[in-house]
Amino acid sequence: MLHEFNKLMDYIEAHLTEEISGKEIARIVGMSDYHFKRMFSYMAGMSLSEYIKNRRLSTANVELINGAKVTDLAYRYGYQSIEGFSRAFREWSGFLPSEVAKNKIQKSFPKFTFYIDIKGGISMEFKIEKKEKFNIVGVSKRVPIQFEGVNNAIAELAQSITEQQRNEMHQLADLYPHQVLNVSYNFDDGYLEEKGYLTHVIGFATTKENPFDDLEQISIDESEWAIFPNQGPFPATLQETYAKIYSEWLPSSEYEVRDLPGISFTKFNGPLDNVYSEIWMPVKKKS
Repeated sequence: MLHEFNKLMDYIEAHLTEEISGKEIARIVGMSDYHFKRMFSYMAGMSLSEYIKNRRLSTANVELINGAKVTDLAYRYGYQSIEGFSRAFREWSGFLPSEVAKNKIQKSFPKFTFYIDIKGGISMEFKIEKKEKFNIVGVSKRVPIQFEGVNNAIAELAQSITEQQRNEMHQLADLYPHQVLNVSYNFDDGYLEEKGYLTHVIGFATTKENPFDDLEQISIDESEWAIFPNQGPFPATLQETYAKIYSEWLPSSEYEVRDLPGISFTKFNGPLDNVYSEIWMPVKKKS
C-alpha cells in the first residue's frame, strides 16, 4: 500500500498543471474512492484536494521568483481567473503573487513521501472472519459524507424510523449482532473536493428476504471481514479506531479493502463514557 501511495505522489507531481484524473488515481492505489480518501486524510493529516492545491501553489511560488507572469501561472494551474489565483495564493502564503515576485518571498510545501513509522508499540485488537452472503434490511437515505462529529442527516434518519418498521426489522433479524447496524455504501465520486453523498442504511443483518414494502434490502456478498472491537467514550473511541485502521493497520497489514459496504454497530446499554462498538471492514489478501 505504501508503494502505491508513493506512486500516486509521483503521478500527481508529474501532472500538477493538468486535471488530476480520479479514475487514474483509483487505478494507481487500487482502492475505492471512499476508502482511499479516508486513508489519505488519516495518513497525511489533510485531504487529497488540499495536498494538490498546496503543491500547485508551492510550485507556482518558485516560478514567480524565477520571473513567471501571474497571468500565465493562474491558467497553468487550473484557475479560472487571475483574481481567483491571487486570492488562493494569498490565503496559502500570506502574500499576493505580485509581492512574491517583487520581493522574492519563498514559501514551500514539499512533496509527500509515505513510510511506516512505528509509534508507541500499542497493539490493535482485530480478528479476520469469513461471512457468507447476507442481507441488510432497514431504512436508507443519501447523507453528506462526514468523517468526524455527529452526522445530523443520519440522526434524522434514525429518528424517522416508525414503530412498525422497528417491529418488522426485529422479525427478520437472525444474525449477529442481532441489533442495529450502520451501513455505508454508494459513495459519490470525487477525490478532489471534500463534499459528496453516500447511502446510509440503518438496519439488521438477516438471512431472510425482505417481504415488507416500507423497508429496503441490500445484499452483502460473501467476504472476509476485519473486525475491530473498541470500547470507550462515544463517539471519540469509534472515530479514533477508524483513524488507526486507515493510518496504521491497513498500510502495514497483508490486507486491502474490498469495494463492499462498510459496517459498524454500537451497543448503547450504559453510560456514553464506556460504550462498546465494532467496525467491520471488508478485506482481501493483497495480491
